[in-house]
This record gives sequence, structure tokens and C-alpha cells, in this order.
Amino acid sequence: MMKQYYRMKAEHPGTILFFRMGDFYETFEDDAKITSKVLGITLTTRGQSRGEKMPLAGIPYHALDAYLHRMVKAGYKVAICEQTEDPKKAKGIVKREVVRIVSPGTVMEESMLQGMANNFLVAIGRNKAGYGLAAVDITTGEFSATRIPAEGASRMLRNEITRYSPSECLVCPDIGVKGLAEIMEGQPEFTVTVGSPEYFQKENAWQTLCDRLQDTSQIADSVPAIEAAGATLAYLTEMQKGSVSQIKSVKFYELNDFMMLDSVTLRNLELFGNIRDGGRTGTLFGLLDRTLTPMGSRTLRSWMSKPLMDAGPINARLDSIGFLMDNRPLKAEIREYLAEVRDLERLLSRSIYGSANARDLAAIGKTLNAVTPVMQAIAGATPELLRGIHNNLDPCQELIDEISRAIADEPPIGLRDGGIIRAGYDAQLDELRDMAATGGKWMAGLEEAERGRTGIRNLKIRYNRVFGYFIEVQQSQAEKVPADYTKKQTLASCDRYITPELKEKETQILTANERSTALEYELFCRIRESVAAQSERLQGTAKALGELDVLASLAEIAALKNYSRPKLEATDAITIVDGRHPVVEDLLTENFIPNDTMLDMKRNRVIILTGPNMAGKSTYMRQIALICSWPRWEVLCPQNL
Repeated sequence: MMKQYYRMKAEHPGTILFFRMGDFYETFEDDAKITSKVLGITLTTRGQSRGEKMPLAGIPYHALDAYLHRMVKAGYKVAICEQTEDPKKAKGIVKREVVRIVSPGTVMEESMLQGMANNFLVAIGRNKAGYGLAAVDITTGEFSATRIPAEGASRMLRNEITRYSPSECLVCPDIGVKGLAEIMEGQPEFTVTVGSPEYFQKENAWQTLCDRLQDTSQIADSVPAIEAAGATLAYLTEMQKGSVSQIKSVKFYELNDFMMLDSVTLRNLELFGNIRDGGRTGTLFGLLDRTLTPMGSRTLRSWMSKPLMDAGPINARLDSIGFLMDNRPLKAEIREYLAEVRDLERLLSRSIYGSANARDLAAIGKTLNAVTPVMQAIAGATPELLRGIHNNLDPCQELIDEISRAIADEPPIGLRDGGIIRAGYDAQLDELRDMAATGGKWMAGLEEAERGRTGIRNLKIRYNRVFGYFIEVQQSQAEKVPADYTKKQTLASCDRYITPELKEKETQILTANERSTALEYELFCRIRESVAAQSERLQGTAKALGELDVLASLAEIAALKNYSRPKLEATDAITIVDGRHPVVEDLLTENFIPNDTMLDMKRNRVIILTGPNMAGKSTYMRQIALICSWPRWEVLCPQNL
């Protein structure tokens, strides 16, 4: 077994190997010392290695998520080695394989994710043409890439990395950990992984993209972006030990497609994190986020971090927000339906990966049930964007029907214990369940009959995993035990017996139970595969729901705060009447006093702003910056513009 362990360890250097042994994941030697320290668990020893006692530390298999979260948060990569065959049927050493490697940028477990935020893995490559940057969230399937020219690259790279706020960054060996620290002007707060040179090689990267994605057309002409995107997929495939089919395509963008928000601007304007503790309290995002779904919250953050530059798309979003403001009953109806929507993107990703449980599928069914009424509600909407959202929504009625027929109303989390498939869904399963239930009734009848036959009133028929079913008799009643009872165990106060009739029925009951739970799991896996097979339709629906949620949310906050629609003109003037700082206004207990701004390229090019400390000078400056950027976030402004 240790030879098996050492082989796994050699194949996955740089990881902590969680080695499955029965009901525990064990770690050995240096891994055990690290695991014991990080998790605060006991470090013991087992056997010897190189003449010394071998350190050992283990965790229960059912508590993996909690311990895994702590290991990854501490900056370690964890290789999960599972038993890949039934120990009861194994000949010799049980077969084991590493089924996945978990790092901060590749986690799938819900308990390790922030539901309302993306979990980005960013990859950076470099060649003679400049740099390539790719960002992917494997839990949602979002994947984008861009190229960055060599001139001024450090500043632009730093800004893009800050905008994505990744949990992990994959860099080519030419950059390395030291090079990334120089780009970030200090030690990064995220995990840095140096990828294999082969990942970033142009031909390899392009082949990886073509093999893994359905659509590569957007990125075909950008070599730096190809290298970064291909390296990203190669790394994910290695970590996940297989397909990442939730990622369907890569979206290419140019840096000038959006307003550049550098790291200083993001910090000083407190768009996503406040200066005090980095939290969302007192931030513009915290103020504006009235979304009801995780997809909506992530979409709003994406819109805010990538402000548009083209007036056409900006006005399209403003038209939809204005329409929902003018139709408040419709907005309220939409938000009522959206309150029933779960995180469809991540539920789908877990289904594709094969880690979704029955409750996840039930949540998908509940979400899809809300799609049809949403479509009906916005069917008559006139704004182009709302019409597009309507067209992209797909209730996937056949999945709703399948899930509602198959999954029990309150299924357990575990998939191997039964109780997840509804009665009436499968005739064979119903037959096995009836057999097991009938056996249980038979046992109760046998107990009553044996009490009458033997005169032992406290005789009981019990069950445990070691002995199966047995008859338990107090030792004080031992003289009444009939001759056809066979003693199996003696305890302090009672004896345990079996009979041929009891053992025969036990075999029937246990066989029915085992076959029933095995069939349930098989049926569930088929349904989960049906969900995964509709990934493209479901991803489109999830994206449309997220966009609708953002539009309805922004209409809600605009109505609540009495914001006005900005007017965009191709002039060099900024005219603000009764402007207000949105966040400061929201935090004040008294009314915010509005003020005006007039700037142009003629007589009003400069404002000389004076006043004592704490008079509000910086508030006024930040207010103007927010208001001038605000239309690009497609939000109605806190002023008359």
C-alpha cells in the first residue's frame, strides 16, 4: 500500500496527498506534519520509514469539504486519492487513483465558494508580441481572454488582475513568481502557480482550445490570448482529471472595449471594497446590489468592473431600466419570480462534473419552474434588451417534468443511502422497496410470534451491520430459549441468537435493500447526465436570468433613491445639477445637500476647490468621478445630468 502511496505522491509533486483508506483520508510523512498543523488535528505515527517512525494524520471522509477548505485557504493544493474499486471485491491491494487536484482557482464545492462572487483563475503568458491574459470561473463556465501590448504592460496587467480579483494566478515560467510580484508591485494576495512551459506553447495551446471548446472563432487571431487561454484549459484538465465541458467557448475582448479602472481608482472610489477593512459595507457595489440571485450579483459586479464605452449598449440598458421603473407592478412581479431562482450556473457545473446531489437537481427544477412565468411577464416588453432576454430564456420543460417525476420532495444529501427517487418513477425500484418493507413487517410479526412461542416477553429482534438480524434474550430468561436457537454472541446482560428462518429472511431483506439503493443511485446518475446534456440551453437561461435580475435590481434602487437618467452627448462638457454622492448619502442620517458641477474645455476647465478639513472636498471630487462613470454602469444617476 505504501508503494502505491509513494507512486501517487511522485506523480503529483507540490501537493498534499489525501489518501483514502476506508473511512478516512490519511496523510503521511511531511504531508502529515503540514496537515496536522494547518487543521489542528493529532499527529500520530504508523510503522516505520527509513528506520524512523512514520508521521500520520487523517480526517474522516465525510468531513472532507470542511477540512479541504482550510487546506486550500492556507495556500496548499490537495490531491484527492480515492478507492476506485469495492474493497469487498478487491484482490490484494485496493485500486486507488487521484481523481482531482484542488487549488484555490479550481474548487467546485459550494461550501468553499462565495455564492455571490466569481471564483476566477487568471492565466498570464508572454511572447514577443506582448502578453496574453485569460480568466475563467469553472463554477459558472465564464471564460474570457485578451492581449496586452508590451509597452506599459505591467500597469495594464496589474489593472486587469485587480479587476478580476482572482483566487489563483497561473503564470508561464518566463514570468514566474518573482516576475508576477514585480507586476503587482508587491506580494500578491492570491495563490501563484507556475505552469508547465508546454501549456503556453502556441501549437499546444491552440490544439487544446480546438479539442476542448465548441467555438474558438473570437480568439483565432490573437497569439498571446491563444497561449494564455490554452494554458488555462490544459491546467484545468490536469487538475480536474478529465473534461471541463461546462466551458463551451472563450470570449475575446480588447482592453479599450471598456473604461479602464486601475487598481488605485478601484480602491479610492471604494467600488467593491471599502478602504477601512476591504468589506462591501460603504461601497458602491454594496449600495447598488439589490439582486435576488447569485447570477445577478455576479453580473452586476462584471458590469461595474468593465464599464462600457459605446453609447448604444449603454442606452439599451438604460432603456430597459427606465421601462421597469415606469412599470413598477411588472418589476415587482419579476422580482417575485426571481426570488425562487437558485444558482443555476453552479448547479449546472456540479451536474456536469458529477458532484451534484439530489437537492441540487431539485433546486434546478425549482429554478426552471420560475422561467415560464418570467417569460410571460416580459413577453410584451418593448426595450430591445428585454426582448433579447425573453428570447434567450428556455424553461427546458422536459427537464422540469423529469426532475419532478423522479426526485423526492425532501431528498437526503447522500446519494448512497436511498430515499432520493420518488415512488412510482421506476417499477423495478418500487418492487424492491416493497420487498424490503414487507420484510420489515415480517420481522415485527416474527418477534411477536416468538414471544408467544417461547414465553419470553422481552424477546427482541435487532439488527447491526456486523451480525445482521438476531434474536436478543436477557440471560435471566436463558432457560426458556428453544433448541432451534443458535447462540452467536454473549454480552454482559443478554445473549444473541439466530435461526435458519431468520437468516434466510435476512438475506432477502438485505439483498432487496442493497439492490434498491444501488438502483436509486443508477437512476439518479442518469437524470444528472440528462441535466448535463442540456448545458448549453441551461447556461443561456442562467445568463439571461442574471441580466434580468440586474436590470430589475437597478430599477429598484433607482426608484428607491430617486435617481435620474443621464443624458449622453458627444460634447466636451460635464453638467451636473443637484448632484449627490450615492454612498455618502446612503450612510447619512440627515439629508445630503446636493450641489452642481459645470466643466468644459472653455471657460470652465478647472475648479479651485477650497474649504477647511472635513468640509467635504474629497466627497465632492469622488462624487463627480462616480457620476461621470455612472452612465457606463447603466445605472440611473443620483442627479439631473
